[in-house]
Amino acid sequence: MDIIVLFGPPGSGKGTQAEILSKKFNLKHISTGDLFRYNIKNETSLGIQVKSYMDKGNLVPDELTTEMLKDELKRNSDQKGFILDGYPRTTSQAEALDFLLKELFETNVSLTLALYVEDEVLVQRILKRSIDSGRTDDADESIIRNRIKEYYDKTAIVSEYYKNQNKLREIAGEGTIEEITNSLSTEIEKVI
Repeated sequence: MDIIVLFGPPGSGKGTQAEILSKKFNLKHISTGDLFRYNIKNETSLGIQVKSYMDKGNLVPDELTTEMLKDELKRNSDQKGFILDGYPRTTSQAEALDFLLKELFETNVSLTLALYVEDEVLVQRILKRSIDSGRTDDADESIIRNRIKEYYDKTAIVSEYYKNQNKLREIAGEGTIEEITNSLSTEIEKVI
């Protein structure tokens, strides 16, 4: 089973690239944000817990996010593999993912692809996304900058975890969608 982790700050193009790559390589795309929205909308027990944290403006605890991912992996155990977008976000989530993959599928993360984009480009992309998609959470520049800072403070360290396992490839996330897809695809083809 192939497990690809797509990594990068908000606005780096993870979601766009995950959709394209999942179709190209016949892998199931799992977005943490989509999992949160699905579980909240359907008022699952996990969704109710997630909503209680989000309503207070708090981060969802790692254990709860991991439990939600575990449910999704189990529901899709017949897949050839997965592209994970938005998980892991912390080293403890990366460790939990290793445990989950061993427990459920007797496998490991195959490759982690980190998209790197200049901060000002990220801000402009997210502001544009707020106009194009109507996402109000993307319209406030100070909130955007805080999300990017939080990514660097808390999530970027996970790249070291995968770098130490020789599973991290850094990819320039600027250019056309096709150029970025080609760069990512070249790395995926080396492990699939």
